[in-house]
Amino acid sequence: MGCGRNSDSRSNSGCVCDVVRAIKDIQDNAVLDDECVDCPSCFLEPLGSLVSPARRDRADTRVFVLKNADGSPFHAFFSGENNACVSIFFRVEDVFDNCCATLRVLIPGRSDDGRFMPVNLVAGGDRCCINLERVCQVNRFRATNDCITVDLNCFCAIQCIADVDLGICD
Repeated sequence: MGCGRNSDSRSNSGCVCDVVRAIKDIQDNAVLDDECVDCPSCFLEPLGSLVSPARRDRADTRVFVLKNADGSPFHAFFSGENNACVSIFFRVEDVFDNCCATLRVLIPGRSDDGRFMPVNLVAGGDRCCINLERVCQVNRFRATNDCITVDLNCFCAIQCIADVDLGICD
């Protein structure tokens, strides 16, 4: 069961599932548009709409974070890079079988002098928890070859972070 629901979570599609399906459709049909939007939403089309004014460059990914029932960010592991191996940032690759999804794990990073520098989200002595101060340093993303399959009914919230070009289809 997800988010305190008392019914079988597979019998009804939740809002997180609907949003992830919408993001997948938007990514699949990426089209540039010059509309500006006052309050960014995960349902916005086209890719690039999450920043105001709308981006004029190419975007192939809507980066998002999933939240667990307790409000904590869901995390997954990726093949380590400069001591970073945990991420809370994802790209949807596929949605199937009543709200299961394959998500690509994205490397969180920041830009230092135009160079991508990975951000270790579990920095410090506490290796069990996401360091939210480190999350605030993230302003760039890079795709990994690591994917995770999840039941979208197990999450209570989704937050879209940015539209970016990860060169997925290049």
